[in-house]
Amino acid sequence: MTVQFIDRNRQEFGVEPVCAALHVAPSTYWTAKRRPLSARVLRDAELMPLLLVLWQANYSVYGSRKLQIAVRRVGHGIGRDHLARLMRQLGIRGVKRTKKVNTTRADPKAARPADLVERDFTADAPNLLWVADLTHVATWSGVAYVCFITDAHSRRIVGWRVASNMRTQMVLDALEMARWNRPTQLEGLVAHTDAGSQFTSIGYSERLDELGATPSIGSVGDSYDNALAEAVNALYKTELIRGPGHRPWRTIDDIELATLGCMHWYNTARIHSRLNDISPDEYEAAYTTTTTDHNKTKNHNIQPAQNPV
Repeated sequence: MTVQFIDRNRQEFGVEPVCAALHVAPSTYWTAKRRPLSARVLRDAELMPLLLVLWQANYSVYGSRKLQIAVRRVGHGIGRDHLARLMRQLGIRGVKRTKKVNTTRADPKAARPADLVERDFTADAPNLLWVADLTHVATWSGVAYVCFITDAHSRRIVGWRVASNMRTQMVLDALEMARWNRPTQLEGLVAHTDAGSQFTSIGYSERLDELGATPSIGSVGDSYDNALAEAVNALYKTELIRGPGHRPWRTIDDIELATLGCMHWYNTARIHSRLNDISPDEYEAAYTTTTTDHNKTKNHNIQPAQNPV
């Protein structure tokens, strides 16, 4: 640190005056300057550009835990304390979630399906439980409303839509994207939402019926009735909308374009702690492989029927 301080001030004051002020012999400074760089300094010089690239490539939102995983994925081992020190030197850090903003507008006259989830946002396989919710983003040209549909099994965003209004059609558009990403018929799927008027509308109910899905709406007065969908909204706001380098937002089209890129990253690359620190696509691929291998083993063990003598 002393050598660095002298380096920063030598052009203005000269080496000897700075050394005198610090009570350091000039010969000590010059000896330190001629000394070969330590292994630690060389290692830091190798890692710091890599850390910065990985941090920026992941929307500049990773803290030390996720950045450590990202570094190890590209073949570099590093301890958490070491990583945290380098992040401080680089002036980078993870983002923190902000408070929830409520966009639910219930229709008191609409019929409400039963709550089939009861806060249990887990699923043993894809297409057993989807959750959906709306959020909004302020832009210079107006308010953008965003709908996300998430598969609870892998946390994958299977459908989304950005619009200038909160009408039912935007939800139907998100549902159509989800249907395009998944099988046409979804018998056994539970589609869980809050009591927003878009989700209790006739159009939404009819579309779910066409897909073979069963609607579910959170119970009255339960602040955690749609917690998974709200968590997705919070991540979206924290990591994209209010994330480093992504504001102010000028138009709704800007929001839509940015969301397109963010959803690709979210599904294919973002590290999710609930998924054993892999992405939703990787999690679903692992599930498919495991299920396929299990079925092959099961079929292989089935013995053919013996012909009677």
